[in-house]
Amino acid sequence: MTKSVEIASNSPVDRTAADRIEEGAERVKQATSHAVAGTKDAVDRAADRVEEGLHHATDKAAGAATRATEKAAEYSERGREAYDQAVDRAEDWMDQARDYVREKPLQSVAIALGAGWLLGRLLRR
Repeated sequence: MTKSVEIASNSPVDRTAADRIEEGAERVKQATSHAVAGTKDAVDRAADRVEEGLHHATDKAAGAATRATEKAAEYSERGREAYDQAVDRAEDWMDQARDYVREKPLQSVAIALGAGWLLGRLLRR
């Protein structure tokens, strides 16, 4: 007759092994929780740095766009002023030419004929 040896579930040997397994499992849980918490903190810090970098880059881009807009407006105003001055000068020259023609009509016709003849000769070549 063979007798099998059974260890009772409440035996001190069984309880010690169970306790060690429970302790090991608890250590694994704590280590996992600690690792997850550390990783979460690291990810949060990295996300904060990325967010700060994006905010800084956005602020710089907005500043550059504002400066570019201001420069464009400045150049537009300068161009408008130059155009207005050119129009004023052209009108002044036209007024002077009209006044000259009124004061000296024969000389004006002679100058116009001479200029036309000279221009015709130059363009014919």
